Amino acid sequence: MSVAATSRPKMTFEEWSHLPEDEAGELVDGELVEAEMPSFVHEVVVIWLGAVLRAWAVARGGLVAGSGLKLRVSSRRGRMADLAVYFRRGRVQARGVVTVPPDIAVEIVSPDPQDQRRDRIDKLDEYAAFGVRYYWLVSPDLRTIEILELGADGRYVHAQNLSAGTSSAVGCEGLAIDLDDLWREVERAETEEPDT
Repeated sequence: MSVAATSRPKMTFEEWSHLPEDEAGELVDGELVEAEMPSFVHEVVVIWLGAVLRAWAVARGGLVAGSGLKLRVSSRRGRMADLAVYFRRGRVQARGVVTVPPDIAVEIVSPDPQDQRRDRIDKLDEYAAFGVRYYWLVSPDLRTIEILELGADGRYVHAQNLSAGTSSAVGCEGLAIDLDDLWREVERAETEEPDT
């Protein structure tokens, strides 16, 4: 079978932005790349961290968006961070694909090698080029939060590793993250059986 016979037409950002919610995926060079199926632990971390970030951000005039937010990170790529924190609300469009970088993008890193590559290599480069000031990589398996900060040269530099206790996060004045509580929540999600 020839390559021409199997190739699909490239998807535009407009088409991507209008996909139904049940057709989740990221746009990579005009191709819809299927989103990973998040685990229970992944979703527990997203909700826990989202609540902490929301309480902090709202008190400072910011907003926190969840994983359905579509970001146009380059002319040919669209991504969906697990959480996105914005303080520049006046410039962010309310509908469609967002073209303004968040101040903080958060990815919950899964143990799958393909997903790790996407979060630690592909998205790292794309978020830096897009102008995301802080990129958080949260690893429930390692019980760490790695915070990267965008340098003057447009590349990320390692800013902070968080793993235990109540910690502040670089660039987030007044934010206190009780990591012990977060990891207890992860432990519960990993070990508890639901009531039947």
